[in-house]
Amino acid sequence: MNFQHIDVRKLTPVIGAEIRGVDLSRPMPQDQFDEVRRALLENLVIFFRDQEMTIEQHKDFGRCFGELHIHPGAPARIPEHPEILVIHADENSKHVAGEAWHSDVSCDAEPPMGSILHLSEIPPSGGDTMFSNMYAAYDALSGPLKRLLEGLTAIHDGDHVYRGRYKYESVSAADPNRKFPTSEHPVVRTHPETGRRALYVNSGFTTRIVQLERAESDAILQMLYRHVERPEFQCRFKWDVNSVAFWDNRCAQHLAIWDYFPHRRHGNRVTIKGTRPFLAA
Repeated sequence: MNFQHIDVRKLTPVIGAEIRGVDLSRPMPQDQFDEVRRALLENLVIFFRDQEMTIEQHKDFGRCFGELHIHPGAPARIPEHPEILVIHADENSKHVAGEAWHSDVSCDAEPPMGSILHLSEIPPSGGDTMFSNMYAAYDALSGPLKRLLEGLTAIHDGDHVYRGRYKYESVSAADPNRKFPTSEHPVVRTHPETGRRALYVNSGFTTRIVQLERAESDAILQMLYRHVERPEFQCRFKWDVNSVAFWDNRCAQHLAIWDYFPHRRHGNRVTIKGTRPFLAA
């Protein structure tokens, strides 16, 4: 089915598309919004360029897809906008957000449906983001391995990701009394809108497969982490100032490449609430 109200240009046949003919600072007509949503579901991540948005306009666009999520680990850098996650790196950074392949906040009991990142400052070179298709990763597995994984669940733990990373005015993330989310999710999940199956473990948050011995779990997870890094599942996005990326956390993972130190990279992200992962029979 062709798109009538937006221009969709695929980055690769398997994942990623650039959308043109849309102004995200304004409410979209329903027929255009429906096509943007369809483009996201078909391409897993969609990109927009030359988008000047205020924080309120950014939040309004996110709310078109659902209630906004508040990050469980990061402090509100803009107190009047707790839904905004500030993405920032400069000459003082010791790490950056998203350095490992991951799906955002998969440690939540109801992980985010999607994330929308708007960059207002980019380095002179570098700073690309990689995305990988978890439908394709699942489809490429052998039949016996699929049958094994479809009966398994895994622990997604936020503690080792967030503890000690963020500083607060009154309490540090290093405080042993501070709790971060930990959840158990199916290793293979069914996308609630497309009905397709996707691999749902990631090296950022997933720590073990519940039903296996530790050595077995470690071996299988390491194999799966390398598997999702296969280039035929991926696309790579090169940012411009005022570019926007919108990815579906239910079926895609991403990796922020930190190859631009000591230069600055800055933007805001809104994240859309999701539902509990499940595997349909």
